[in-house]
Amino acid sequence: MVKFIESELMQLRSEVYQMWTLVYNQMDQARQAVLGMDHDIAQQIIVRERRVDAFELKIDSDVEDFIALYTPVAVDLRFVLAMLKVNNDLERIGDYADGIARFVRDAEAGNLDPALVEKLQLDTMFAVVLEMMKDLQQALMEEDPAKATSVMSKDDQLDRIKAASEGILVDYARSNPDSIAICMGLGGVFRKLERTGDHLTNIAEEIVFFIDAKVLKHTSGSSDSRQ
Repeated sequence: MVKFIESELMQLRSEVYQMWTLVYNQMDQARQAVLGMDHDIAQQIIVRERRVDAFELKIDSDVEDFIALYTPVAVDLRFVLAMLKVNNDLERIGDYADGIARFVRDAEAGNLDPALVEKLQLDTMFAVVLEMMKDLQQALMEEDPAKATSVMSKDDQLDRIKAASEGILVDYARSNPDSIAICMGLGGVFRKLERTGDHLTNIAEEIVFFIDAKVLKHTSGSSDSRQ
């Protein structure tokens, strides 16, 4: 029985890693799509979103089956519950990548103004998100709660960039009335990246919960990740 349980847990961990890699690639390509306003890459992301959704459903089902079959306790129970929540957060991040791709696909504009992109720190925003994803996956693989905790501070940088972007976009739209639609779309991109940071903070907490059985609280209160 113990060997069966260990095998099932290893399989679940492997599935979560695969989901993680898929969602990471989706967000990385969302970065490429926006910065290049590349409709082809955007369409690829949209098509692959179905695979992300299917993966989430499979992992949810596998977790439910594992709990029903083995009635896990202690660290095994913490692990499967953490993986369930991590899986759900990853699916939401995949949704945001899909939403960003749809903005690019539907946008009528060609390339973005390089000066605007630089002032907005859009590339930096994506880079921080992707770095957080990579570091958290490593923290889970290494079962390193300190690494998971260290990632949380990076969410503050996302919040600062997003807050600054609002005024920049308003000023640009005033000076360039033809760009109002694209500025509104970019505002949506920044909101999605900020919320991605919130979900990554949730993932960091779940990793710590699994490893140390600690539940970290947001100092600013819980966010509504379904907005």
